Amino acid sequence: MKDLGPFGRGFVCQETKSNDMLYERSNLRNVAIIAHVDHGKTTLVDGMLKQAKVFRENQQVAERVLDSNDLERERGITILAKNAAITIWDPETSQQVKINIVDTPGHADFGGEVERVLNMVDGVLLLVDAAEGPMPQTRFVLKKALAMNHVVIVVINKVDRKGANSNDTLNRIFDLFLELGATDDQAEFRVVYTNAVTGQAGLTADLSPNLQPLFDAILRYVPAPKVDPDAPLQMLVTTLDYDEHRGCTAIGRVTSGRLLVGQNLMRITREGDLIPDKAQYLQVHEALQRVDVDCVEAGEIAVVAGLGDVAISETLADPEHPMALPKIHVEEPTVRMTFGVNVSPLSGTEGRWGTSRRLRARLFDELRHDMALRVNETDSPDTFEVSGRGELHLAILIETMRREGYEFQVSRPTVLMHRDENGQLLEPFEEVHIDTTPEAVGVVVEMLGSRRGQMLNMLDKGDSSVHITYLVPTRGLLGLRYQFLTTSHGMGVMNSVFHGYLPMTGKIPSRASGSLIASEAGQTTSFGLKSAGERGTLFVTPGVTVYEGMVVGENQRPEDIAVNVSKRKHLTNMRQSTRDIEVRLAAAREMSLDEAIEYLGDDELLEVTPLHFRIRKAILDTHERGKQLKRAKVEME
Repeated sequence: MKDLGPFGRGFVCQETKSNDMLYERSNLRNVAIIAHVDHGKTTLVDGMLKQAKVFRENQQVAERVLDSNDLERERGITILAKNAAITIWDPETSQQVKINIVDTPGHADFGGEVERVLNMVDGVLLLVDAAEGPMPQTRFVLKKALAMNHVVIVVINKVDRKGANSNDTLNRIFDLFLELGATDDQAEFRVVYTNAVTGQAGLTADLSPNLQPLFDAILRYVPAPKVDPDAPLQMLVTTLDYDEHRGCTAIGRVTSGRLLVGQNLMRITREGDLIPDKAQYLQVHEALQRVDVDCVEAGEIAVVAGLGDVAISETLADPEHPMALPKIHVEEPTVRMTFGVNVSPLSGTEGRWGTSRRLRARLFDELRHDMALRVNETDSPDTFEVSGRGELHLAILIETMRREGYEFQVSRPTVLMHRDENGQLLEPFEEVHIDTTPEAVGVVVEMLGSRRGQMLNMLDKGDSSVHITYLVPTRGLLGLRYQFLTTSHGMGVMNSVFHGYLPMTGKIPSRASGSLIASEAGQTTSFGLKSAGERGTLFVTPGVTVYEGMVVGENQRPEDIAVNVSKRKHLTNMRQSTRDIEVRLAAAREMSLDEAIEYLGDDELLEVTPLHFRIRKAILDTHERGKQLKRAKVEME
């Protein structure tokens, strides 16, 4: 083969002809790191990058270097899958081996990212916390990896953590493999123990000073790509990016053939249409950077820039032999929200983009990057139905758009129902795993029982915590998280993963509290808030602009109450303003975006702007809202 340099620019690829007429890229490995949220994936990648000498000596490096997105750093989770590459010396073959590493999200709501990137790799590192053991997302990502027949190396992390039990965790992982139908070969997985924070690994819980045992396991057990470099070009677009100077960028693994700069391509869309295109720029990953190359051989992960309106799951193929690769399939959404143009009295005062045309273009543009998302137009040109994998999935989209300068309004999340072949109505269920204190168990059980939850297991972990497993309708989880944290006094942890569609259960009680609603427009005053605060918890402070129909607090009782929070104390010549009675207010509840979405009632909307979140009634006029309520009561009777 032609000499093309190190990792695309001049390397000599050692090849071995195999029985199935494919070449083995012995100096290349493609591996993804998969795990449950907060089990240490990104921290482990940090250690691997440092020990592979990616950074200069004494260079200051931020923790979780791959979590480059602002939202990822703020929330402490990985949202988007990212690529990096390291170079390791393999003494067995006496050559440098490039390892392409893909860091994946750990939260179940971003499972679509995991499902996509698994198409680019030949093996996975399944990271599991030694204290927590396999968690809901562990099951999900392992199931996907086994279905794609990937080699799995189990990495038991945080072996130094208090309460860590490596042997028990290993047994539970083995049971999970069998439960998911792993073959005999898959069940014979290799195990590496690590402490990602200190950058140590070992074949037992007695760790070596560095991560070399982990590197050795990747080199020995993750198979090298087997490819046909002389076959017609095929590359499946797995991830999209955007470059300000080069335009739309497609990322994926070259399955066969080779890709050259300036090469004419044929884009095969998901619908099967053939669109001529050209690879104007070509890059590969080296460390944390993308470097320009002239050619990318089969087996390598390529970055192709300057393409037209490319989309995920499209195939880049040889124009003379256009053959499509199997399309990427991700699980269907389970939760839906309505996105609409902001029509509140304060619309247009804080956002940069607020028209239906801009909102529509932004939502449909998101579909090109996120295959787990669905956007449908409605009868109203100003309203769109957006469906995702969960509340967090949609909340991240809302927060991203808000930071880009959009203002809009969203409805309360609802679940997507299905019907089986017999016409029976089915609803999504989720497997919920809860860790809480023994004192809170009774209240948690009562809370989930009222939401049609079915307890599957309860285990006293012996460290002043109890682990409970439930099967709960997704409807029952909407708005539950904040209530759960309040009940457990912030000491509980709740994780869930999609279980499947089951026959619909009975009615689930909605929010037990009502809302305090502003009856007049104006600026809030301490005097007006004092009176309203006696009815419940306030969401606003003095000096805030409100409008009629805006929710300014939570009522202690189930019904809504209209309050005048802009009311001022009338002054007379007997009481001067400088001698007014001091008003003491309870601290207002500051709500995050997630909490605001959870709080929403069926007749409420969330106004989202770059500066504020405002909860409001769908019908702002107090008298009209009262008429609608009376009409609804009459119809029910």
